[in-house]
Amino acid sequence: MLKYNELVQTPEYWLETIQNEIFRQVTAYLKANNLTQTQLAKQLGVSKGYISQIMEGEFNYTLKKLIEISLAIGKAPIIEFKPLAGFTQAENDLVTSGQNSTFNNVAEPIETYHKL
Repeated sequence: MLKYNELVQTPEYWLETIQNEIFRQVTAYLKANNLTQTQLAKQLGVSKGYISQIMEGEFNYTLKKLIEISLAIGKAPIIEFKPLAGFTQAENDLVTSGQNSTFNNVAEPIETYHKL
C-alpha cells in the first residue's frame, strides 16, 4: 500500500489522472454536441478505434495529440505545474484499491456515457 504523498510522486498516478480528465472532457463534448465516437474520429481525422482507446483509457498521449484533442473539443490545453507538496496528505493516510480516495474517484464521470 502506498501513502498518498508517495502515490502522487508516481508517473502512473498523473497519467491516469490526465487520461481520466480527457475522458470526462471528451464525454461532455460528445454529449453536448450529440456526436458519436465515429463522428468525433472523423472530425479529428483519426480512426474510431483511436477514439475508443481514448474513451477506454488505453492510450498514452503525445503532447501534440493532447493539444489536437483539446482543440477539437473546444478546450484550451492549459498545463499547470504545481509543487508536489500541495498534493500530500497526513503521513498516515494510505491509498488502497478499495478506498474511496481522490485517486480512485478520478475516473467516475458526472454522467454515464454510452458508446454509440
